[in-house]
Amino acid sequence: MAASPEAGAIALPGVAALAERFDGLIVDQWGVLHDGARPYAGARECLERLREAGKHVVVLSNSGRREAANLRLMEEMGFSARLFERMVSAGEDAREAIVARANPFHARLGTRCYAFTRAGDRSILEGIGLVFTASVEEADFLAAIGIDSPRRALADYETELRAARAKNLPMVCANPDIARFSEGRLVDATGVLARRYEALGGEVFYHGKPWPAIYGSCIAALGHCAPGRVVAVGDSIEHDILGASRAGLPSAFIVGGIHAGELGAEHGGPDAATWSAFENRAVARPGFRLPAFTW
Repeated sequence: MAASPEAGAIALPGVAALAERFDGLIVDQWGVLHDGARPYAGARECLERLREAGKHVVVLSNSGRREAANLRLMEEMGFSARLFERMVSAGEDAREAIVARANPFHARLGTRCYAFTRAGDRSILEGIGLVFTASVEEADFLAAIGIDSPRRALADYETELRAARAKNLPMVCANPDIARFSEGRLVDATGVLARRYEALGGEVFYHGKPWPAIYGSCIAALGHCAPGRVVAVGDSIEHDILGASRAGLPSAFIVGGIHAGELGAEHGGPDAATWSAFENRAVARPGFRLPAFTW
């Protein structure tokens, strides 16, 4: 079982030690398995070893893209789909919710959508009866599915966000991440748009981590695993670790991911004092910590 928050995270040398304790793993994608362009050293081999050990893996991503698109990205980097049960994405979750209109928020969205995208990719919302507008003035709602960082900074979106707020447009956020790796460096992610819109007084519905609903899809895909034998693995305290906590799951934190710089991971860190300070200011605490997603 995971350590209590008061006890601090148990430091493990690799995923093999996790596999001794758990049968199912819910694994983050960006920052754990790859950086968006290249797989991390040992990550593919680690998934192979988990499969050989009879463990079950679901990849859970806050990506605003559809699950099929995420699978293609993984396969391009050498991650065979046979290594995990399912790829679950925030983008797919958002699409399904807009189609179903099963709760009051989504039921009142309308059909005219102004989409914030990365490189013009609106694929998660295509083919479901929406009309994409050229301006917020024409829209019934906003969809934050991508951000063109680093080409566009958050400030470049201010005019659009303020115009939308003036119309009281609701926003669907299909990727709550506030930062992502792009070829080895951190850039803004879609969640910064949603947070800025909230700061302006706008209404936002978030899909993905750290909101617990999406973990239900993961648990369903890990149907072979007994309760208490599933662990969430990720590199973001605000998304992976907090999300696991809200879903009632133990968690394992990857030190060499998004927080690597502040933890001194590139220099063999963190030392005890650095880790203690990091844990004390964290919004949620993991039960375990590992240097990287390696066996």
